[in-house]
Amino acid sequence: MIRKIYLTLTASMLMLSAVIAQPSNERLVQLSGVIVTGDSLSPVPFTSIMIKSSSRGTVSDYYGFFSVVAQLGDEIEFSAIGFKKAIYQIPDTLKENRYSLIQMLNRDTVMLNQAVIYPWPTKEQFKQAFLDLKIPDDDMAHARRNLALETMREESNRIEMDASLNSKYIFDKQQSKLYNTGQLPANNLLNPVAWSKFIQAWKNGDFKNK
Repeated sequence: MIRKIYLTLTASMLMLSAVIAQPSNERLVQLSGVIVTGDSLSPVPFTSIMIKSSSRGTVSDYYGFFSVVAQLGDEIEFSAIGFKKAIYQIPDTLKENRYSLIQMLNRDTVMLNQAVIYPWPTKEQFKQAFLDLKIPDDDMAHARRNLALETMREESNRIEMDASLNSKYIFDKQQSKLYNTGQLPANNLLNPVAWSKFIQAWKNGDFKNK
């Protein structure tokens, strides 16, 4: 007898819970949509979507899409870095369990006062430091200095001949010897072109002591 009463009470409580829960389930709605900027309608990625009446929420994806389950009449708060917060209330007169939304967010622009920072206490010290500033050489100045003729000559005299240079020197001597085989070697003392270059260099003062 007691067991029958217990089973009857348990069944009654389950039926009552189902009846109470049924209206609550009918008030749930799947809210989906996209979040865009108010000026250019560009998607706002990673926006925080929170239901103010609870601690539940979600985050939009890279393209601004989101989907969250809420109840009719809930206030949804949208917040993103660089944008003003927006609140949307789900209508409580919806008959469908799905609702789509395009939420626009306005940019939150903060104008700051101009601040000029100097590493010198006064303008006079800045002026003097600017006049004393030594501008470093650019790449072209470095190239001209490295390719100067006198510098290249001095550097070439300091370089010792390695095995490849010695072999090239020997090959050039052998080639010159084979070229002059059977004839007198060339003598620049009888070369008019060489004499012309010598006279021109002498007039230009190339042989003066520097």
